Amino acid sequence: MNLLNKYLSDYKSIIRLGLPILIGQLGMIVVGFADNIMLGRYSTEALASASFVNNMFNVAIFACMGFTYGLTPIVATLFSRGEHREIGSNVRVGLIFNILFASIVTIIMSIIYYNIERMGQPDELVPLIKPYFLIYLAGVIPVTIFSVFSQWSYGIKNTRMPMWIILAGNVLNIIGNYMLIYGHWGMPEMGLVGAGTSTLFTRVFCVVVILAIFFFKRKYSDYAHGFRYGAIKPGLIGKINRTSWPVAMQMTMESGSFTFAAIVAGWLGKIELASFQVTVIIGTLGFCIYYSIGAAVSVLVANEAGKADRKAMRRVGFAGYHVILFFALCSSTLFLLLGESLVHIFTEDMRVITTTVGILGPLVLYQLADATQINFANALRGTSKVMPMLWIAFISYIILGAPATYILAIPAGLGMFGIILSFSVSLFVAAAGFLFFFLRSTRS
Repeated sequence: MNLLNKYLSDYKSIIRLGLPILIGQLGMIVVGFADNIMLGRYSTEALASASFVNNMFNVAIFACMGFTYGLTPIVATLFSRGEHREIGSNVRVGLIFNILFASIVTIIMSIIYYNIERMGQPDELVPLIKPYFLIYLAGVIPVTIFSVFSQWSYGIKNTRMPMWIILAGNVLNIIGNYMLIYGHWGMPEMGLVGAGTSTLFTRVFCVVVILAIFFFKRKYSDYAHGFRYGAIKPGLIGKINRTSWPVAMQMTMESGSFTFAAIVAGWLGKIELASFQVTVIIGTLGFCIYYSIGAAVSVLVANEAGKADRKAMRRVGFAGYHVILFFALCSSTLFLLLGESLVHIFTEDMRVITTTVGILGPLVLYQLADATQINFANALRGTSKVMPMLWIAFISYIILGAPATYILAIPAGLGMFGIILSFSVSLFVAAAGFLFFFLRSTRS
């Protein structure tokens, strides 16, 4: 009871802020489920090709989103002081730098496109991969712009607005998938290309809506005024870069380790690659919850940082961990009890089903590791003292994670079981590093 009384108000604040983000994330998961169900039932080759491209772009998308996350603690700190116009000028500078960053990422992914044939994927998948890759490439900058304004909205404690936009976009995406993958309602049958086209349209739609709200809704006029006319204070550019680059690189290396795992799965064969995609999609049921709670923790820690209350910052960080652990337990129970039923939703190929069901065990262990590192990564992000995230991520995901994936999958002969098991190695090490520096940053 003492523990409950100590953290109760924080639990309520975290749930209140995190729930709209969670609903938006669940909407995206529903789209991911629908996308993969439709593709899996269209053909195993389409599902496997989507797995490769989606996991390649996870690095690009998470890098761009991570760069936008540097804005969240800045906005949240200014919001706690009531400096609304200052927030607008910060968002403008952040938008410029994020578009530049996304443009660099787009160029890098374009280079990768011209080297797809050299990446060891099954020859029959390359003709499907390349056009889907190009469509996905066109969506990198729209995703970045939407994420910038989402972080602004999260920072001012309005997590509902992006949620509604995402949900509306999700409905459009599912309808577009139905029309374009199979050729319903008079549309051409486009298969995997149709899925990509629908996703791109949805991303552009979300950008248009959130920009219209920011600039034309009276409620946000102070932010829009600051965006248009606010002066750029000395040191602002440096501050945004200091909070953005470490988070972007941390998320790049983390998602990069998953992309490397997808490549290794492709080396094992198209069945393993399709199984990897199904496993990742199922795993995102847990991830979307942890991400939502983590985003709320980051905002609330930043609010307390604006008041220089280190004791409250630490309390919020651990309250978030209690909430995330509860949901990790729920996710793990779901996977253990209903995992096989979930797999059957995505494919009728018994080879893919058998392979995926065999790796549900390490997927459960991965939930605890992922929940822990997400919570304390976001708690540390809320302090704005994020530079240690760079080398923690490098050691965890590059030095330890990627070799563990290869060794367990191929030399050790564990195949897909080894790939999923290796995720827990890097995630637990990263979690320990984030926790250590969060505790040090909030020391009284």
